[in-house]
Amino acid sequence: MRWSGIVACAAVVAAFATSTCATEDLGDAEAGKTVFAKCKGCHQVGEGAENKIGPHLNGVFGRKAAGLDDFNYSKSLMRAGNSGLEWHADTLSAYIENPRAFASGTRMSFRGLKDPEDRANVIAYLRGFSDNPRDIPEADPTAKGTDHSVDPAILAIQGDPEYGAYLSSECTTCHQIEGSDEGIPSIVYWPDEDFVVAMHAYKDKKRPHPVMQMIAGRLSNDEIAALAAYFNNPE
Repeated sequence: MRWSGIVACAAVVAAFATSTCATEDLGDAEAGKTVFAKCKGCHQVGEGAENKIGPHLNGVFGRKAAGLDDFNYSKSLMRAGNSGLEWHADTLSAYIENPRAFASGTRMSFRGLKDPEDRANVIAYLRGFSDNPRDIPEADPTAKGTDHSVDPAILAIQGDPEYGAYLSSECTTCHQIEGSDEGIPSIVYWPDEDFVVAMHAYKDKKRPHPVMQMIAGRLSNDEIAALAAYFNNPE
């Protein structure tokens, strides 16, 4: 579950609202490495990274706020995490733009990165220290399925979620139904259209993963729609 808005703070909502384009504008990782120099005094990343003044940032994408068991977070971030906040490109961008506006009471003293390009670049840099999904197009934080040429008639198919649940066992041998991104991308809570577009991209071999090409190639349009309907809200 992404940031649900349960943390009732207008500043948080405003910060989030101004940064929703972050996932659509992933930056330059090399430039982000330079920007990250401003963060290195508190945060480590990469092989052997440890918690210091701030938590390490390996695998931060998809992590619940205050999600490391061995780091002493502020009560503010712990409340945010308990309310559903996860770190994705959009929420990370909002946070690093102005940490104290985003989470009043955070111990993070950093004044923030005001330049959207700097934020996009440092987020792109951090992506390189996520788990294996960094090499998969639909992995957090670049997951999106808007660029496509799928027939609108296919997108209009209303999938049967019960049939999707029946078909889902092969998917859930790899993808975690609770939505974790660790090791392999999450496919739950996707908008139906994004899911259908991604699967047809595999069918058409526009996406390179051979296993996914094989699986998608075996599925009919109705079956893909059913899986999309199921994974959209598997609860």
